[in-house]
Amino acid sequence: MNRLAGKPHEGADATAMSSLPQRPKSMAINGFTITTQTLPILKAEPIDKMTKKLGIAPPEMIFGDNFVEIEHKDTPWKITFNAFDALDRVDKSGESMLQVAYSKQWQRSRNHGGIKEIVKPFDWSYSTDYTGSLAPGSRPFEATTKHIPTDLLRRPDPILFYDDVILYEDELADNGISMFSCKIRVMPARLLLLARFFLRLDNVLFRLRDTRVYVDFETGEIIREYQSKECDYESVRQALALTRDDVPAAMRDPNRLCDFIPLVETRLERTVLMV
Repeated sequence: MNRLAGKPHEGADATAMSSLPQRPKSMAINGFTITTQTLPILKAEPIDKMTKKLGIAPPEMIFGDNFVEIEHKDTPWKITFNAFDALDRVDKSGESMLQVAYSKQWQRSRNHGGIKEIVKPFDWSYSTDYTGSLAPGSRPFEATTKHIPTDLLRRPDPILFYDDVILYEDELADNGISMFSCKIRVMPARLLLLARFFLRLDNVLFRLRDTRVYVDFETGEIIREYQSKECDYESVRQALALTRDDVPAAMRDPNRLCDFIPLVETRLERTVLMV
């Protein structure tokens, strides 16, 4: 899927493609409204409120006002991707916490002045299986075997709307990166949203968890695909070393890592709206 969330074509609408920091920006097409918002990192007070509500210490960078939303008002149906709901899916029991030396270093990095943080065992890598938040009353997804039509997504259709939205990020005490982001692109007949959790824990682990939401405007068909990939750090490094890639650069780029990390789980869901 080389064009899952590509950059906009030159002919894209200037208003929709605006990169001004004060948003939201929105586009209506065939009964659907696509809205995104990209704002600065949360300040201390809203972070403190989110921390208490979540019950876990927050990532270093929380973009709590950012979101991506797809809505079909006539049905009604709406799915939203936001930082709080993504973090609320992080394991808070500590059962899946990575038991490595870096965990102690991470804990020390959180013991500083400023916001009073909740300290208890939880998955400090901020791994989440978040696939989006359906609004109440939305037609639910049902399990399916039908895949997203990648052949249609490979067509050189004009991109009418594009955005890249980060929800949270943490450098894990300078031992890697944990990040959740969303990319969305809208073409005349369809759209694709890619929500990605990416974890690189140096010398330990790579983890990718991708949620793709495909919408066909003409039929009202919506397919949601969740894929989880995981592999130990050294195996990926050795596989990359056999290629001509710049290995250090590739290990920081989830798009280049996709083909080197084996699939461990996949789920397919589908719903059809009345259009």
